[in-house]
Amino acid sequence: MLKIDIEKCTGCKICEKTCPFGAITVTDKIAKVQENCTLCGACVSSCPAGAITIERRQIPKEELDKFSGIFIWGECEEKGRDLVPKKVVKELLNQGRRLADRLKQNLAVVVLGNGKVDGLQELLNYGADRVIRCRNKLLDNYTTDGFSNVLCTVISKERPSIFLFGATPRGRELAPRIAARLHLGLTADCTGLDIDEEDQLVQTRPAFGGNIMASIISPYTRPQMATVRPNVFPCEKYDKTKNAEIEDFEVVLSQTSIRTNTVDIKQLTGQREISIEEADIIISAGKGCEKKENLKLIKELADELGGVVAGSRAIVELDWIPHTRQVGQSGHTVGPELYIAVGISGAVQHIVGMSSAKTIIAINKDPNAPIFKVADLGIVGDAMEILPVLIKGLKSSP
Repeated sequence: MLKIDIEKCTGCKICEKTCPFGAITVTDKIAKVQENCTLCGACVSSCPAGAITIERRQIPKEELDKFSGIFIWGECEEKGRDLVPKKVVKELLNQGRRLADRLKQNLAVVVLGNGKVDGLQELLNYGADRVIRCRNKLLDNYTTDGFSNVLCTVISKERPSIFLFGATPRGRELAPRIAARLHLGLTADCTGLDIDEEDQLVQTRPAFGGNIMASIISPYTRPQMATVRPNVFPCEKYDKTKNAEIEDFEVVLSQTSIRTNTVDIKQLTGQREISIEEADIIISAGKGCEKKENLKLIKELADELGGVVAGSRAIVELDWIPHTRQVGQSGHTVGPELYIAVGISGAVQHIVGMSSAKTIIAINKDPNAPIFKVADLGIVGDAMEILPVLIKGLKSSP
């Protein structure tokens, strides 16, 4: 239940303006809660006096069973002048379809924007039964407050049983805020999802530095929430003729509920190439490359193959490459067609980030390096002697 401390309440009316449902009114300088309150929590975070709190009880099983539907946050990225769903959304749809069929529930994608989102029909082809579109001028650019408020409202009204996010920088920021506001369980950076015999979501993720895999459930709250690493699940298309509606969800947002504002967006120098999460070919360097100057061979090989350069945590910490190019548990999970590991020993934290690659080639001096256990092809030798030979062979080939 929503509780208001009348001794702290100043009657500022900020909660009244930020409530998406008009469920709070301020009379005689005291805020009062109406019956249509959904406990979305927007007023709690906006109250400057800290006068509003939510008291939540453990939900009994009979009430949990009323939650239905698997929802996915349709995170978008800019492509030209349009916003289009990210690749991880399609991966989650593939896995979400399997879970939804197992539970005999609908699969929905929630997309936030300001009318310029493209590619929504394609989401239906990837398995979605519903696309819920939330449009508002304050959703033109991503803000944590704005997106949290809207998604909490969607959850409160739609009552899904499962809500999934991609474990992207924004997904990792947004999901825990929603979980904290609604007092929900959340499992981060999952690499596996399944349904147990009691129809609960089993969320699997690496733990203790990747040395074990932990399976986690959230039996007492709904929706069950998880962030899922990109490139863990395949991205498969479904019926292109599938007919389903794109639904508009009414959004009520106030500028006073959003504490940040996007002033300007600038492209970082040197970051115009494709991201490593979307690349089909990755040449990844490790500390075995000996020095930063030797990365020019990695770049040259990547250029010849039409791929991108990445690396292990070791060379990121040496400032040889930016963190945006790091592969591994504390970096990015990749799933390219070809992954060439150059001078990388193959610690379990790195393996977690690249084991989904279709073909793995490893080059290392140490014949006992762990990387060879997951490689499809291993080359034992000095990478700085082997790379020039590979590059020369590629340049001379027709």
